[in-house]
Amino acid sequence: MSRVAKNPIAVPKGVEVNVSSDAVNVKGPKGQLSFAVHPLVKVRKDDGKLHFEATATSTFARAMSGTMRALVNNMVTGVSRGFEKKLTIVGVGYRVAMQGKNLNLSAGFSHPVVYNLPTGITIETPSQTEIVIKGADKQQVGQVAAEIRAFRPPEPYKGKGIRYADEHVMRKEAKKK
Repeated sequence: MSRVAKNPIAVPKGVEVNVSSDAVNVKGPKGQLSFAVHPLVKVRKDDGKLHFEATATSTFARAMSGTMRALVNNMVTGVSRGFEKKLTIVGVGYRVAMQGKNLNLSAGFSHPVVYNLPTGITIETPSQTEIVIKGADKQQVGQVAAEIRAFRPPEPYKGKGIRYADEHVMRKEAKKK
């Protein structure tokens, strides 16, 4: 059995988990998420804990049981506490602002870049050079952060661009004459 799948998931107070044969639905104060259960994995709920078991003895089934446990754990964490990613913008004249449900980026282009927010994601801009992305779905929060960063990734010579708050950009030395 997978070492990850051996650990049960404790369901915190305020989080409601419904397990059916083909899906796991998690509902909490931050939102509601659902995920399809792989046919090789069996999920059961006992005493406020979720247990995961592989139904077959293959390596793939054991790996899927650990993967399913990690994904459902992320869902439980997301609906109870939520996830967030922070981005910073570095560059002269680079700035960001929220306009309704759209994120307006000025990132050195001749036109402003407008990013439409998907449902379930909230974005805050504490300053003109900071973006905080929040949501219940860990994958969706990371995907939105990656899409925003892709508009102007940090370049290695001056370090200008949009980067994760904890990202370190390796700087290159300029060309010598």
